Amino acid sequence: MPNIIEHPERPYIGIRRIITMTTFAVIADRIGEMVGWVHAYGGEVAGGPFFRYRSIDMPDRLDVEAGVPVTAPMEGEGDIFAATLPAGTYATVRHHGHPDGLMEVVTNLLAWGDDQGLKWDMSREGDTEHWGCRLEIYRTDPRVEPDMNNWDTDLEFRLA
Repeated sequence: MPNIIEHPERPYIGIRRIITMTTFAVIADRIGEMVGWVHAYGGEVAGGPFFRYRSIDMPDRLDVEAGVPVTAPMEGEGDIFAATLPAGTYATVRHHGHPDGLMEVVTNLLAWGDDQGLKWDMSREGDTEHWGCRLEIYRTDPRVEPDMNNWDTDLEFRLA
């Protein structure tokens, strides 16, 4: 069952790319590098890595960030940038299982929000959705649990 939560601003480091569903590994495969980068520069990871969807025009064009939350703001370097997730009210739900099941969870969260009369921090331009903050947060460390069927993933979509 989805919940409504409040978040303060949250610092993170990330990379951003325009990808498709078939080229997702271009950013996903950089998460381990970013975690190592945080530690190498004296930072501390503050939670699970995430994907932030900036704009979505399925399946051909996704503007996505791979991010790692940090306990305190850091300076970026090269294509790794420093930023802050916006404070606000978020609708959230946890998915237990393979990430392939996330599409159905997203559909159900959006339908639930519509049923509740919630307004998403999202605008449309033609077929493209532009999101203020739409997150997919990976709570399971794949080094500890390699079976993706046992992973926990939180969806957090900011409300307008």
